[in-house]
Amino acid sequence: MAGEPQADCLFCKIVAGEVPATIVRETDTTVAFRDINPQAPTHVLVIPKAHHPDAASLAAAEPQVAADVLCEARKVAEEDKVDGTGFRIVFNTGTGAGQTVFHAHAHVLGGRGLNWPPG
Repeated sequence: MAGEPQADCLFCKIVAGEVPATIVRETDTTVAFRDINPQAPTHVLVIPKAHHPDAASLAAAEPQVAADVLCEARKVAEEDKVDGTGFRIVFNTGTGAGQTVFHAHAHVLGGRGLNWPPG
C-alpha cells in the first residue's frame, strides 16, 4: 500500500536504518543521502520517508511531502555550495525514464557542467 514501508524496497530499508547510507540531511518527512554511483561531484538523493513508487504518485497522494522533497533538494544544493553555480533536480518516473528504484526520489546534481538535453 502506498505510504507504507515495503519489505523489498532499498530506500525503505535506508529510511529504517537497515541499509547504510551517507545521510546528509533528514527531516520528519524526508531523508537525503549521497548516491553510491555519483554522476556529478554533488549527487544526492532526496526521498520521502513514506513509500510511494514514483514522483507522480507521491505528488497525487501527498503534495506537501512532494514539496518537502523539493525544499530539501534546495537545501542540499546550498550545503554542497552548488546553488550559486547551478544544479539540477531530476525525478525519473518509470522504467522508460531510467527509474531503477521504485520509491519516489529526486536526484540533486551539480558541481560540473550539465548539458541539455540530458541522456
